[in-house]
Amino acid sequence: MTDIWFRTGEATVLAADGQATDAMPEVVIGSVKGPVGHAFASMMGQVKGHTRMFVVRDLNQAVRPATMMTSKVTIKNMAYAELLGGVVQAAMGDAIVDCLADDILPRDQADDLCMIITVWLDPRCVEDENLDRKDLYRTNYEATKLAISRAMTGRPTVDELIANRKTIKHYALDGVIDY
Repeated sequence: MTDIWFRTGEATVLAADGQATDAMPEVVIGSVKGPVGHAFASMMGQVKGHTRMFVVRDLNQAVRPATMMTSKVTIKNMAYAELLGGVVQAAMGDAIVDCLADDILPRDQADDLCMIITVWLDPRCVEDENLDRKDLYRTNYEATKLAISRAMTGRPTVDELIANRKTIKHYALDGVIDY
């Protein structure tokens, strides 16, 4: 059994055309006895506008490793909270269970680890009469699974980051900076 103290990962999966369902989770994974476990326990209280909740697949189906999710965006209404605690939470829960099934997360350490995932849910989703909940599920499922995989494999590596330093730039810098 390998000690997993502090691993991080992130991923972005883009929405289908015409949807605001991009998913951008950031995850920290570690031992319940280490800094991640301490942070996890400290999150048990609530902060106005940034609800924290266990990731559950459905009622009475909390995932292992125990996972706490919180929104990167201030929750301003119940419609937003219902999407976050419904479709998004279900997608993340399924991705976590599939990470166990696919040996991305070690099954034998499922009760010794915990995770914290910050979640991006675009506020425009709430107002979109044509919101594609299947796409919202897809992006959050794929991004959660990818972020966990990256955390567990240390991707991107330092060598990868150095190699692509001059060829990949933040999307928000398009037209702002040339390499």
